[in-house]
This record gives sequence, structure tokens and C-alpha cells, in this order.
Amino acid sequence: MPSTSDRIHVYLGVHVRGPVTVVRDRAKTLLEPNDLVFCDPARQHQLRFGEDCRMLFFRVPRCYLGVTEPELNRVLGVPVRGGQGLGALVSDFLTALAAKAEFRRSTVWDRRDRTAVNLLSVLVMELLEAETTDEADDGSGTANEMLSRIRVHIEEHLMDPDLSPESIARAHHISVRYLQKLFQNDGSTVSQWVRQRRLEFCRLELGRANRRVTMAAVAQRWGFSSPSHFSRTFRGAYGMSPSEWQALATSAFAPTTADVRDERRR
Repeated sequence: MPSTSDRIHVYLGVHVRGPVTVVRDRAKTLLEPNDLVFCDPARQHQLRFGEDCRMLFFRVPRCYLGVTEPELNRVLGVPVRGGQGLGALVSDFLTALAAKAEFRRSTVWDRRDRTAVNLLSVLVMELLEAETTDEADDGSGTANEMLSRIRVHIEEHLMDPDLSPESIARAHHISVRYLQKLFQNDGSTVSQWVRQRRLEFCRLELGRANRRVTMAAVAQRWGFSSPSHFSRTFRGAYGMSPSEWQALATSAFAPTTADVRDERRR
């Protein structure tokens, strides 16, 4: 990682070998191989490295994670076990991605790059939800399991223009009223969740540096009724138009001066 703060990027470390300790809120956690941790160069005191240790670091534009700065601060320095659940999936995928660096300028790399960003966005959301669940500690395991299944269903059908509270409830053999209650207990509504997830995928697609796509095509692909409705919704969520975001995101992924210098040395 660089030695100074970077307001544009956040870094994700994947532990490879050797003693590495994460210090957060005075609690110390020894990382195991494949464990993950989000890092900020301005807070390098959170990581303590022993001898002969190795970590892979991935630089990710903060704006691509789809969360606010206060939310991102809540996950910085939180260890994620790389041997189970989503942490294992992310760790394995990023390790394989790093091993295939020769493909970084190819179409295959571009697709893998987008997949990695999607996975990291979901990982951040899971960390935030886990924190909220721990704080609430309402003991509603069955409801949480149902909500998780519903969210997976929504993810798989985001491109379906007919996705609605009625179709979601029907697919899970529950009433629309109970469906709404599940999301209300989580501080949201079904429609808000669907809209948020669609917007995040639209944001990622518009920000792809190696491919030009039109706003109308993206809006239609992700289930928005019209480009004008999509544009208003996007601005309401992110404070800028889709075209403004596309320009900003593309510049965020542009190589830095150091990147260009390193490439020339190769």
C-alpha cells in the first residue's frame, strides 16, 4: 500500500503467509492464510506485520462499493475469515485473479475485474448487515434465513422487468404483507431494495472503462421503465447524473502516474 492517504481508493488485503495482526478497537486478531481485511493507507497502524509475511493488496475505487464513507469506515480493519462463506469465495477469486495478471488487458480480465467489484460490494454489505444484526440481536434466525433467500432470488431476477413484491412473495410461498414486514424489520422496503440493487449494477456497468454503453441500454437491461425515470432515480441516489458518474468512474480506474511508470519499466 502507499504510505499516504488515498481518498479515491480503498485497499483489500488477502493474507498469504506469515504473522499478520489486525488491531481494531484495541482488539487484536491474528490473520490466517486466505483471510481478508479492508485497509486505508491512513490507518496502517491497524496492520502489524511479522517476519517473512506476505499479503496481496487490491486497490478498489471507493465509489464502486456503493456505500457512504461512514459505512465504509465501519468495515475498515474488520477481519473476514477466508475459509468459510462469502469470505472464502472472495478470497479464492481474488487469489486466482492475481495469479492471472497476464490477462489484465484482455476482455477476460475486464469481465473478471467487474465480477471482483461485484463480489466486494456484496461483501461490504454483508459486513454491515452482520454488524447491524449483532447490535439488534433479535434472535429471529428463521426470518433472517428467509430474508437472505429472498435477497438471493432478487439478485437472480434483477433483469426481469416483471420483478415485483407480488412475484417475489409468490416464489417464496408467503404473503406480500409478510414480505414487506421482513424488509421493514431490516429498515427498508422490497421496492427500495430492488431499486438499490438495480442502481448499483447500472452504476457498475456504466463505469466500465473498456466498453462504451448507452444510458438507455443500461436502464432497459436492468428493468427501469424509461431512461428519464432511470436518470431521475440515479441522480436521487448518487447526487449526479448517469453520464457524470460514467466520466468520474472511468477516470477513477484510469492508471496513475506510478502505474504508467511501472508499466514502462516492464
